[in-house]
Amino acid sequence: MRLIGDGGEQLGVKPLPEALTIARSRELDLVEVAPNADPPVCRLMDFKRYEYEQQQRRKESRRKATQVVIKEMKFRPKIDIHDYTTKMRHVQKFLAEGNKVKLTIMFRGREMAHPELGLKILERIADEVSEIAMVEAAPRQDGRNMTMALHPLRRDGRSAAARPSTPRSAQPAPAHAAPATAPASATAATATPAPASAAPAPADG
Repeated sequence: MRLIGDGGEQLGVKPLPEALTIARSRELDLVEVAPNADPPVCRLMDFKRYEYEQQQRRKESRRKATQVVIKEMKFRPKIDIHDYTTKMRHVQKFLAEGNKVKLTIMFRGREMAHPELGLKILERIADEVSEIAMVEAAPRQDGRNMTMALHPLRRDGRSAAARPSTPRSAQPAPAHAAPATAPASATAATATPAPASAAPAPADG
């Protein structure tokens, strides 16, 4: 196997027993990082520390993730311009904060006979916020209400970051690879086939 030190230095191609000896002498784990390479690549590291750092990165990533909240704004078919302007400021603020917005047109009495009034308002709103939001759910009549949903547009255009993969535990090494008197803290690597892109996996001795 090709051995890499805990500082990233190349230690050359080593047989498994020698690699185990080096790992024990440094009180480190022998971790398989590229099982499909020729020869397979293993690295010396403190695997518990590696797992802890990965958990911290995942927690930090979740903290930074924006939680999408659905806000609702209600309108009337015959809303006056002052109320409309005030409500639109709230809608734009919600969208700018990254929240989805549910728009509801409430009909009363004879207003039910004129759904086109509500549709006209929703189309106007969609047009006014077209630069910061898109229509996620088209207008639809639901009893006395007509609803439509807006989804905020992403500003950076980047896709979501891939979640870090969990290291894969390798199968135990052959019995001849580690002497019976070897310290229990040493960890062995195996050549169990795995995708080249798999995350580092500890090799159990």
